[in-house]
Amino acid sequence: MRLRILLVDDHEVVRVGVRALIERQPGLEVVGEAATVREAVLQAEKLAPDVVVLDVRLPGGDGLEACRQIKAQRPETRIIILTSFPDEEVLFEAIAAGADGYVLKQIGSDDLIRALESVGRGESLLDPALTARVFAKMRVVQRQERAQAFADLNSQEMRILAGIAEGKTNRQIGERLHLSEKTVRNYVSRILNKLCLTSRAQAGAYAARHRIEDYL
Repeated sequence: MRLRILLVDDHEVVRVGVRALIERQPGLEVVGEAATVREAVLQAEKLAPDVVVLDVRLPGGDGLEACRQIKAQRPETRIIILTSFPDEEVLFEAIAAGADGYVLKQIGSDDLIRALESVGRGESLLDPALTARVFAKMRVVQRQERAQAFADLNSQEMRILAGIAEGKTNRQIGERLHLSEKTVRNYVSRILNKLCLTSRAQAGAYAARHRIEDYL
């Protein structure tokens, strides 16, 4: 079965070059072309391609808007963003828009064919030139999210929550922090209230999930 492909780019020379490359492959077929957001959406609906190769910069909007519209009407259609811009912000927006792959126009011919075949099989694909930067940014975002998870707690509440995560009783936490059991119990109630939780088990799981040990 041949993989049916729709090419979307406002530069005809790009479409001609990519079409020529694709049509040399026995398992791939270009079924249509488009140069604007509107044309892309209409052609995707009319031709029902397996894969859309989509530029980010298009007249009448951008490729990400076309991606959203195509995915809304045909979720099964796979979309590769093919762009000249190694921008991780655009990459995150493309993923949010439903793109299945993101590769740079500087990609080699063989790599582009492999990308089409991979996405056509249902796999997701990021250009290697952006992968390291994306994962680095994701780690920063994760650290920020974890820090925000404890933003409402003071240092004493953090220490008590850490004790809960270790499975300590109120008495044991109190002995460690030189507090009465009643005082610890009051702290635990405040912690649960601040985190919108209802039990010690939930609090312990919350603390472990957000790696509370990194903030003590």
